[in-house]
Amino acid sequence: MVRRFDGLLHWHPPIDTSVLEEGGATTGGALRRLRFADTTVLERLTALDDLTHTDTYELVEHPFPVRRCVSTIRVRPQTDTGETFVEWSAESEVDAVDSAAAQALVRELYGTGLSALQRYFAA
Repeated sequence: MVRRFDGLLHWHPPIDTSVLEEGGATTGGALRRLRFADTTVLERLTALDDLTHTDTYELVEHPFPVRRCVSTIRVRPQTDTGETFVEWSAESEVDAVDSAAAQALVRELYGTGLSALQRYFAA
């Protein structure tokens, strides 16, 4: 669910559509356009590492208060419990005046996604 660059649509509620505009769902350099209720973003898959279960991507076109944003989602098996730990993080370049808003946006977007992913696998 997390590995495929076009899979976000299937578990992240605010996303209305996800279209691969270039490359494949597991191809480095692939571009996806995500449509939310009130905006669209274009993202590029910069790294997909099956050994470390890590996907890294960057915002290419977006309306957010950041100049640069690179996000990574990591999936780690918890061998003692049989569960999985998912970590989603972002590194951004932001003007100081926009920092709080950018952090709140990431917390909300990633928090919503992680909660939805947890519910999906619990069902």
